[in-house]
Amino acid sequence: MISVIIPAYNSSEALDKNLSYLLNYLNNNNTAFEVIVVDDGSTDNGSTKNITEKHKCKYLTYPSNRGKGAAVRYGMLNASGVIKIFTDADIPFESEAYDLILKCILVQDFDIVIGDRTLENSLYFTEISNARKLGSDFYTFFVGRIITTGMFDTQCGLKAFKGEVANDLFSVSRINSFAFDVEIIYIALKRNYSIRKIPVKLRSQEGSSVSLLKHAPGMLVDLFKIKLNHLKKLYRRKNE
Repeated sequence: MISVIIPAYNSSEALDKNLSYLLNYLNNNNTAFEVIVVDDGSTDNGSTKNITEKHKCKYLTYPSNRGKGAAVRYGMLNASGVIKIFTDADIPFESEAYDLILKCILVQDFDIVIGDRTLENSLYFTEISNARKLGSDFYTFFVGRIITTGMFDTQCGLKAFKGEVANDLFSVSRINSFAFDVEIIYIALKRNYSIRKIPVKLRSQEGSSVSLLKHAPGMLVDLFKIKLNHLKKLYRRKNE
């Protein structure tokens, strides 16, 4: 079974518009699957739940907004797939990326597959302010040099794991914010899991909920928390 986890916060419109694209791909793939929408405490009067049920997907939630990292973790640990994938509510990338994921894990035996928008064959279009681009470039450089050596595009909204690898990583992860991607990759590198980067082609861009001024300071603090957590041995396997 393939599990696709979608964190959602007040994202009912994006889900309603884009879930059918993902479901059509999965239905045509002749593989058992589950799509899990994790409602991160939305304040939309039940719209996220209604849209999820309309498309016959599994709905999970908790009472209050905790952050994207918390939503993905909750979905991963409640999913049943031998392959567990997470992506965003607007299903941002073309389905050929999912074909690559299945090949890399099932045929080439990689533990983790991550989308990388900087690869030569990727197609990624966006219009951002100079201030946001500068902040993004600094964050990417800092993360790639200091935290996840060689892994620069940590924030791409498409990552996949062998089921047991996902269970291992997300059972010890702690970051609830947007920096959770960095934490997961950091732990994976420390575990020596095999990671394959794949190109992605953007199909939908509903807009990012990341605000440079609002989230950047917290994300930088979380990077230091990741290092501290490692020094405190908080990322040890549960059976150690």
